[in-house]
Amino acid sequence: MDNKSYLVQMNGNGVHNKTTINGKNLNGSGVTGKGVNGNGIHHVSVYPVKAKSRRQRWEVKPSEMANNTLNPIRAIVDGMKLTPNPEKPMIALSIGDPTVFGNLPTDDSVLQAMKDAIDSQKYNGYAPSVGYLKSRQAVANFYSCPEAPLDAEDVILTSGCSQANDLAISVLCNPGDNILVPCPGFSLYKTLAVSMGIEVKLYNLLPEKSWEIDIQHMESLIDERTSCLVVTNPSNPCGSVFSKEHLQKILKVASRHCVPILADEIYSDMVFPGCCSPSLASLSSDVPILSCGGLAKRWLVPGWRMGWILIHDRNDIFGSEIRQGLVKLSQRILGACSIVQGALESILNNTPQSFYNQTISFLKSNSEICFHELSTVPGLNPVMPSGAMYLMVGIDMDRFPDFKDDVDFTERLVTEQSVFCLPATAFEYPNYFRIVVTVPEELMVEACGRIREFCQRHYRPSSRDSNDLDQ
Repeated sequence: MDNKSYLVQMNGNGVHNKTTINGKNLNGSGVTGKGVNGNGIHHVSVYPVKAKSRRQRWEVKPSEMANNTLNPIRAIVDGMKLTPNPEKPMIALSIGDPTVFGNLPTDDSVLQAMKDAIDSQKYNGYAPSVGYLKSRQAVANFYSCPEAPLDAEDVILTSGCSQANDLAISVLCNPGDNILVPCPGFSLYKTLAVSMGIEVKLYNLLPEKSWEIDIQHMESLIDERTSCLVVTNPSNPCGSVFSKEHLQKILKVASRHCVPILADEIYSDMVFPGCCSPSLASLSSDVPILSCGGLAKRWLVPGWRMGWILIHDRNDIFGSEIRQGLVKLSQRILGACSIVQGALESILNNTPQSFYNQTISFLKSNSEICFHELSTVPGLNPVMPSGAMYLMVGIDMDRFPDFKDDVDFTERLVTEQSVFCLPATAFEYPNYFRIVVTVPEELMVEACGRIREFCQRHYRPSSRDSNDLDQ
């Protein structure tokens, strides 16, 4: 026998797990062929014993993925000193949840669909990881159009639109790849990508052009490791809505460089009257698109966690591999809530158009109030949105020397006026702040009045402004 250590396991007649070292067992008797096969010993397994180093102390560390996961919004907000003025009730214009104030309930038909799904007791078990076939077909029917037809096999149901984004990035990208993301843009894209070792490149949006994409800048960022172009339309945080012509320019760039698109369309159809923005897929002839959406915003039920990916393949570029990749990734958490899936067909088919219209009318009215009120405040430059539920406001920081940046500005706004707006540094776009326009109208008016009072107190005119006033 060679000069190594072995573990010999013997089974039979009460002889178990004898350990031999260098051919001898621990009791001093050699292990021979005669001894092994005789005396009721029926089987011997011989394994080399690996040298083991014993840990001297406990040392349990988080994974690299955990360490690399950072939500910029949480990082900034958690670091802010938010102490509201006790003499003024707090008005939070920072949370992208339309249910916070209770003034925007979902439609009764949506609630009834959920009640019926629960009462049926058909949806208490596990659903397929990609979702029930019937529910996927309902989504496909709802969004299918002649320019971009869909069937159930083109739909993956997910736990909210956030998981849809997660799956889309995960299936398209490898560590070391890069994705193109709007700036300002929804922070989750970076949170997901960086945790997976994927580089994020930010392309500029242009506030002077109602937040259209700087197409030239976007195209300049593409290289051979660019695996995905993220397009958010309508936009969080900007509330912008891209025209058909602008979407076609985006598609031309993606086509020219053979880059697939992740279209975050969670706010699709939440567009103010007078604006029109078709889905990217309906305009694409050759660019494959993964469109992410869900119930959260249009149906005003973000807590129900129902999202989806619509697979718009073109010329079979995604083929079976991307589809199978999405199926495999969906199996990590077994998909979306089964009860909401059971209600989905009824929700999509029976929600009245009047419900959608009322929601859009309210958001547009609040946006107009906010825009007009803040447009006349010296030092502020609001950008009128065209959809979604947000409005971005620029700060002329030179006119507010009391503050070092937008984070300081919004922090002091809470301290003095009990109004909380999210600093746009959270979206990697300093010297702006974002307002959520879902609050009740009277609170929107009150908040704008407080913001005006705050700015009047801290605004410092330039010398030119002073001369104009003297004249």
